[in-house]
This record gives sequence, C-alpha cells and structure tokens, in this order.
Amino acid sequence: MASWIQRFLLAGCCLAPLAASGQSDDPLEPIVGADIERRAISEDMLDTENFEIGVYGGVLGIEDFGSSAVTGANIAYHITEDFFVEAIYGSSDANKTSYELLSGAVELLSDEERELTYYALSLGYKMFPGQIYLGANTAFNTHFYITAGGGNTEFAGNRYASYTLGAGYKLYLTDWFALDVGMRDHMFSHELFGESRNTNNFEGRLGLSVYF
Repeated sequence: MASWIQRFLLAGCCLAPLAASGQSDDPLEPIVGADIERRAISEDMLDTENFEIGVYGGVLGIEDFGSSAVTGANIAYHITEDFFVEAIYGSSDANKTSYELLSGAVELLSDEERELTYYALSLGYKMFPGQIYLGANTAFNTHFYITAGGGNTEFAGNRYASYTLGAGYKLYLTDWFALDVGMRDHMFSHELFGESRNTNNFEGRLGLSVYF
C-alpha cells in the first residue's frame, strides 16, 4: 500500500513542472493572433455647406405636345441632415400636337406661345444614405431624395398654378460638388382644347450642384 502511494506522489511531482511551463504569464493573451489588414479609405463628406446651387438639363414630356429638351437651375437650403427646401426654374418649348401634324395647316399655338416656363418651391427629404466605392481606397457618399411643392407654369399665353412631385439620386463627388439624377412631375390644368383637363408633365434630368 505504501509503495503505491509513493509512486503516485512521485508521478505528480514530475508532471507539475510540465503543466506550469505550458501556462502563459498573461491570462488575456489570445491563443491565435489576429492578422487583419486595414484599408485606408478616402471618403468625401459634406462639412458645413448648407446652401446648394445647381444647373440641370434633360427632357420634359409636355402632355399632348410631345417631348422636348428642358434646361433649368435650382437653389436649395439644407435645413437639417434630412430636410431641405428647394427653388427651381426651368424652360422648354412644346412641339406640335398630333392633330396639328395630321391636319398640316392648323396651328393651335404660335411659336411664342409654345414656350413653357415653370418655377416652384419644394420641400425635400433625404433618405437611404450610402456609399459607392470606386477602387480599393475611394468612396463617395450618396443618398436618394423625394420632393413635393408648388408654383406656377406659364404656357400658351397663360399662367397656371402647378404642383410638383419629384425623386432623385445624388452622388457627392467632393465635399462641395455633386451629381444629381432626378425626375419631376409638373401637374397643372388647362383649357386649350375647350374643356379643363389635368395634365402630368414628366421630366427626366441630369444636374450638377455646388455647395457653399
């Protein structure tokens, strides 16, 4: 019995130094070291620029008068990170109606009356902010937006109260320069064909904006 106890104690004394040598002095040291490569990304961000001024061009579909080129300008004030107010002014020239084209000699409007101009004041809301990555080290901020407002449209020698709904996508190339891709619907009523009718005049546009 005594010899069995002596052999057990001897074995324990021999294993104790081996167990101690395998333990780390730092109990928080990881077993496997992390090897993560950090990428340096250059991201253009807006600083304190609350005012925006821009120009745009595109196509305006004037209901019953075909699609024509449109040009315009906008100025905006960004109230918060989410909301902004925007004033826009644009102009276009209406084409002939299908009736004028088929009849050949009938002219419903003179050349001067075919000019369409509009201005509106809208409230906008920015949503879904994100980034676009170009290459491994460059990122640009982006966001979608929607707008709603009202103003006036001058067309066919008359002025009409109009309402505007819009949406778009903005890409910030620098902290003061942005690319804007958007759509607008200019809605107003006229009586050019003998009775009052509501019209939807859709506009697609590409613009450039400067912040200051």
